[in-house]
Amino acid sequence: MKKILLYSAACLLALSSCDMDINENPNYPASGDITPSLEFPAVQNAIAAVPGDAMFTYGGYFAQYFEQRPEYNQYNDIAELHFDEASQLFDRCYRTIYAGAMTDIKDIESKTTNTANLYVCKVMTALAMQYMVDACSDAPYTEACQGSANPNPVWDDGQSVYENVLKAMDEAEAAIAASDNIDMTDPMFSKNLDSWKRFANALRLRMYMRLIDANVDAANYTAKAKAIVANGILPVSDVVFNVYSNAEGQYNPWYSNIFSLNANNFCAAYPLVTYFNSTNDPREAYALNKAAASGKYVGEIPGAKTKYLEWDGTKLMDKDVSLVNTEVAKAMPVYLFTLSEVEFLKAEVELRFNNDEAAAKADYEAAVENDFLSRQVAGYSDFIAGDKVNFDKQATKEDKLKLIYMQKWVALFYRNHFEAWSEQRRTDVPAVSSASAEKVHKDPTSYTAGNLIVPAVNYYGNNGLCKRMPYPSSARQLNKNTPAVKTLADPVFWDVK
Repeated sequence: MKKILLYSAACLLALSSCDMDINENPNYPASGDITPSLEFPAVQNAIAAVPGDAMFTYGGYFAQYFEQRPEYNQYNDIAELHFDEASQLFDRCYRTIYAGAMTDIKDIESKTTNTANLYVCKVMTALAMQYMVDACSDAPYTEACQGSANPNPVWDDGQSVYENVLKAMDEAEAAIAASDNIDMTDPMFSKNLDSWKRFANALRLRMYMRLIDANVDAANYTAKAKAIVANGILPVSDVVFNVYSNAEGQYNPWYSNIFSLNANNFCAAYPLVTYFNSTNDPREAYALNKAAASGKYVGEIPGAKTKYLEWDGTKLMDKDVSLVNTEVAKAMPVYLFTLSEVEFLKAEVELRFNNDEAAAKADYEAAVENDFLSRQVAGYSDFIAGDKVNFDKQATKEDKLKLIYMQKWVALFYRNHFEAWSEQRRTDVPAVSSASAEKVHKDPTSYTAGNLIVPAVNYYGNNGLCKRMPYPSSARQLNKNTPAVKTLADPVFWDVK
């Protein structure tokens, strides 16, 4: 399987830049010879690279899991929100989605009439477009990937993209012929159509919640969300892209970049560590190391690497903070949708829309337990009995909902940082502390454990957090229809709280 995937990816890289037939590399097949079975693994690989590589890093900072390690400097600009379009942070993801996945999907769709194949292509399209919209709010969709016939596709507004890909996925599922089965190579689900339908429902539920909270046809999407939860046709295990190993050249893509740089730039952020500590959470040890100087888990204040000398008269050093254990990620799959996230969404629907606290509690506890199991961490029973995380010990419905959101934030750490950032923007949980970074450092009693902190050094100047990715610089250079420049403070369409 890995050989097929790598071969397919190499072929597609060779073919993505132009459509000319001359000077073809004889080591690669001609475009017409590439079958959907070879292309579909490359589609999955490309889409998985978005949350599994660059956005694992950026989302890790924006969700305040990560901070820049004190004695390293690669991600200072991310920690301090010192970037714009010229920084080209999202360009690689943009190219991966369009020049890679979407172009390949379009080619597959031109080569097959198999309705099961066409359906799973629509599911992957929905996921890819969800990523684009959640990052940039707008996305080329209706005119995308038309090549020289339309080199300047319009950028559709995010709401219409969400609604159109959901509609296309519904129509493709309804059109599946009873005689058709997936016949493309399928690393994600091994051609199991039932698993694809369960994954599609999870995607629907995730996207419905964002549409509901944006007050887009909320009654309709609320009814749809309730129906999905009631039907229960949802994933029964983590949805992953899992083709990696401990062998050099086959590492997880995020780890591979760390390995190639020979540098671990990541330490734990203060909000994550304080919340772990306040709830006596044994998952803290899963991917964090105790600070060498104190033997305790210590988080770095967001954006404050250069401020400790000013505040304390002593420069912050690596030994003073908890470093991220990147070895855990060496062969880690890319988590596209965890079972824990599914259960948290179910708990939210039961609590918010069905007013069923008993069902919400069961789903909440299943979500937390599944995360413990996923990480092979012991101690779930003792943990869930703790006052701060026990569902029954939350005083109000609002407190229970906040607990669901907070524990989802914890469970997405070292799983899917892009989704963690998106869910924080949707729910406003963790909340943003009213205390400044300096105040939190000097007076920890002013701070509620787990709350996000406005970075101590914050170049974009709006006294807030990053709400979106800048449009890709390469898109602006090549497509005159790229929308006007947005700031980091401009939210995506569904971020209205």
